Amino acid sequence: MAKPNKKGPERTVEIYCSQCRTLLLKYRKGGKGALVKCFKERIVRDHTTTPCCCPGCEQVFARDTLVRGTPAFKIIGGKAFQK
Repeated sequence: MAKPNKKGPERTVEIYCSQCRTLLLKYRKGGKGALVKCFKERIVRDHTTTPCCCPGCEQVFARDTLVRGTPAFKIIGGKAFQK
């Protein structure tokens, strides 16, 4: 399978915790679909202290995984949303 484009899209979205509304990540997302995964190379700014864990309420919002051979965070359904 093809790897994701390194430069990535121009549009950035902010990802928030759905429980406490804390800002988690600023991410360059492509397309109009739902937030399913975040490639680590496309993260612009990371506001978390420990990976995949909300700094406000300590809720785990994603899992660390490989997608198409590239490191990514797989978002757990309903734990985070984008604006």
